[in-house]
Amino acid sequence: MTDLDQALYLLQNKTRRQILERLAREPHYPMQLSELIGVSQPAVVKHLKELEKGGMVSKNKVPSEKGGPPRTIYAVERAMSIQVDIGPDLFRCEERKLPAGGPMRLSTNLPEASVPIAESLSGRKKIAVAEGLSHMRTLASVMEELDAQRDALISLHQHVRQRVSAAVETDFESYEERSIIQTMVEATGNRIDLTSLVQQELAGNHNVGEVITTLRARLEKQIARRSGQVIAAPLDTELRWYLGPRSK
Repeated sequence: MTDLDQALYLLQNKTRRQILERLAREPHYPMQLSELIGVSQPAVVKHLKELEKGGMVSKNKVPSEKGGPPRTIYAVERAMSIQVDIGPDLFRCEERKLPAGGPMRLSTNLPEASVPIAESLSGRKKIAVAEGLSHMRTLASVMEELDAQRDALISLHQHVRQRVSAAVETDFESYEERSIIQTMVEATGNRIDLTSLVQQELAGNHNVGEVITTLRARLEKQIARRSGQVIAAPLDTELRWYLGPRSK
């Protein structure tokens, strides 16, 4: 199970989400969590063990305030962001790792409106509640604007995929061929091993070499149909008929 799979498994449970919400504010004892979210302490302990196993929380022993044996307290261990986008011709599910470092180290990648906040935090270990609320209101506004931009980009990405899917549906006959091309599209420009990809996607007694040749030929035809496209090849390369000069 990957880190993303583990995180999705842990977060799909409402009680675990409630526990994490409380622990994100400050460390808690299992008994405190039980009283706050209205779940039995054994159930809370069970969920905490799952969260600890998944690397989302950690536990520490602290002295008892009443002089008894040390007590176990839990805190959030891991900072992460999960982004999920689903729709026709759209599926993206990924874990984003939050950058490390202090405010000034972050400032080089921050939107301009939030840089003064990073500068105001430099060298300070705590700030007053009123100042913090002011900063968080500013950051909420900046994040809302960024989210709106991201939503528009995701929608535009979906429009591109829809038009690519229409071309794939027209130009590639079998389901296996369409699946391979869609996987290539999802790679978004990253280099992939076509032979390995074909072997992975094909089932049964398909001839891998023939499928690769067919795919390449159909992709070349698509390129040839588009004006302004250039195909780079050695001078003595024998081009297919549909890649050569066209008569007017």
